[in-house]
Amino acid sequence: MTTMLMTQTLRWFGPRDPVPLTHIRQAGASEVVTALHEIPNGEVWPLAEIAARKACIADAGLGWTVVESVPVHEAIKTAGADRDRCIANYGQTLRNLAACGITTVTYNFMPLLDWTRTDLAWPMPDGALALRFELEAVAAYDIHILQRHDAAADYPLALQDAAAARFAAMDGAARNVLSRTILAGLPGSEESFSDAEFRRAIETYTAIDADALRANHISFLQDLCPVAEEAGVQLVVHPDDPPFPIFGLPRVVSTEADLRHLFAAVPSPANGLCFCAGSLGVRPDNDLAGMVERLGERIGFLHLRSVQREPNNAFHEAPHLEGHAGMVAIIAAVQGVQQQFGRSLPMRPDHGHQMLNDLGTRANPGYSLLGRMRGLAEIRGVERGLRHLMAV
Repeated sequence: MTTMLMTQTLRWFGPRDPVPLTHIRQAGASEVVTALHEIPNGEVWPLAEIAARKACIADAGLGWTVVESVPVHEAIKTAGADRDRCIANYGQTLRNLAACGITTVTYNFMPLLDWTRTDLAWPMPDGALALRFELEAVAAYDIHILQRHDAAADYPLALQDAAAARFAAMDGAARNVLSRTILAGLPGSEESFSDAEFRRAIETYTAIDADALRANHISFLQDLCPVAEEAGVQLVVHPDDPPFPIFGLPRVVSTEADLRHLFAAVPSPANGLCFCAGSLGVRPDNDLAGMVERLGERIGFLHLRSVQREPNNAFHEAPHLEGHAGMVAIIAAVQGVQQQFGRSLPMRPDHGHQMLNDLGTRANPGYSLLGRMRGLAEIRGVERGLRHLMAV
């Protein structure tokens, strides 16, 4: 039996993305992963606008079957007053997407901020630029710029001292850059805040611990999985990034145990996983290839990237075949899952380095073309090499 190949995609942020659809097609992708980022969180994605965006993508010779992402409104995460309206709107968006042939919907359940980094252009030894997360920088921001109540208690004494020294060495411009980097988020982030707005938003989680957030997540799935099943859509949850609490906010999709709890609580086939090797790979206790094998039935979408872990919970985006992910073993496990279930999994290389002719150009951090094209080519080569070895 011939081993199935993954469906190759690249993320596209819509008509304003500096990377045009023609370049994505030339990079070797057959589909894009995108979203209607202009629609406010909690509102219905109109059928006509989904269809128009899909037609635009089709005109470039590409497909669109995976959404990344339909944001989950904070009223759902906190079980706030507007929750039921937002749930109803989310369900209608799922129906509208399904009517346009879009059958995989990515989402996350991270409070307030989603993917968080402290440096969007960290120089690599070869001159390329990478995304980086450094807990010392988070502590400097949290304790001394944000001035969150009792923030210092969340950090060891040595880290508090290092953060104080780092803050003292920063001028006003450096402090502003750190604030903007953390609060503006990466491309596709759901929210952005000022420091004061973020501090007030954190207060809405005062009574919400990990157990309460997990219960709200399960309630979200209990309400929407029946809608998704009827429409023929799978909801795939993106893991926490980074996969541990920050700013006193709980995170509950960080480990295999977290995912198993979620799937046991809502066993619907519409309750699926966006397996992000980078997010899960920040934790050395996550066995990535093993998780693909054990959770393969639930995986509906793949983010294939690697991080290089550093001391003190820091990490940076590594080249796709380097770092701590063990990408060859992950791809081998994916091939086994595809063969077992007879389906091609959509995947995208994530968070490429800014490199070569993309240096000095306008680019969404982590989403310039050439670094991702390198990753796509490397992953494609590994995949086809493994398929050849399996056929011998």
